[in-house]
Amino acid sequence: MAKNTTYQPTEAELEILKVIWENEPVSVRAIHEQISADKNVGYTTVLKQVQRLTEKGVLGKEIVDGTHLYRAAVGETEVKKRLVDKVLHAAFDGSALQMMMHALGNQKASAEELQELKNWLDNQISKK
Repeated sequence: MAKNTTYQPTEAELEILKVIWENEPVSVRAIHEQISADKNVGYTTVLKQVQRLTEKGVLGKEIVDGTHLYRAAVGETEVKKRLVDKVLHAAFDGSALQMMMHALGNQKASAEELQELKNWLDNQISKK
């Protein structure tokens, strides 16, 4: 894992990281194919972002049969935790309750998601 414990990806970097976390090790071509399925982005743009992420120590690279394959050197859980913490403190003054109420108020949660949230809350209450 990368030693940089303060790394917070840009939106474009996060798109790339999501593909890598799901498929690693993965080539730039595969990353591009997955991202370009949803939006118009050039191969060289993805390549340059991957190169920058590698230079930052966010990605590791290996060459297998002449193909450059990339792995994340930052953990998905840690990166997401830092992103959530940033939004929590910047937009909601550190109130997890306000953030959750806002998120659930703006997005329609399925019955399964609400049940999962209820189970999680019940579990948290029983730990007290």
